Amino acid sequence: MRKILLNAKYHIDLTIMVFVEGTIIKPKSWLSLYNHNRYVPIGNAVKIIKTWQQQGANIIFCTSRKKSQADDIAILLKEYGFIGSFLIAREPKESYKDIVEMLQPDILIEDDCKSIGGAWQMCITKVNLDIKKNILSIVVPEFQGIDHLSLNIEQLYDVGTF
Repeated sequence: MRKILLNAKYHIDLTIMVFVEGTIIKPKSWLSLYNHNRYVPIGNAVKIIKTWQQQGANIIFCTSRKKSQADDIAILLKEYGFIGSFLIAREPKESYKDIVEMLQPDILIEDDCKSIGGAWQMCITKVNLDIKKNILSIVVPEFQGIDHLSLNIEQLYDVGTF
C-alpha cells in the first residue's frame, strides 16, 4: 500500500498510548478506590486527548483491568468523551511489556504507579531496549493527571524522557 500525504497540517503518523487508571481517570473519592465504575476524569484529560486526536494522533488507551472490568472501563471512557482508537486490556499471562512491544507506540504516557510499588509496575519498565529507545516515555505523578502536558503534540517531546 502506498500512502500519499495531502496536508501535513492535518495528519501526522503518530501513535500515543495512554494508560488509563491513575493517569487520566481516578477514584471519585478514596472510598471508591476499588470501585472502578466510580472513577472520574482527572482535570482536563478529555480535552487534551481530544486535541491530540484532532492533530492527527492515533490514541490508544491501556487499562489495568481485565475481562468484564475492561469492558466497564471502555464504557466509562466513552461516557466521559475520551476519543481514541481502542482500549487495550491484557489477556491471561500477558504483561504490559508484551502490549507495548506489540503496539510500539511513538509516545507512552503513564503514571508513576507510586501507590502500587513504583517504576517496576509501569508499562515501559521491562520493554526491550531496542524497542524502548524508539518510544518517548512520559511519566506523570499518579492521580495528578496530564494537565501540565502541552496541547501541541510536537511540544510533548520537550517534556518526555527516552
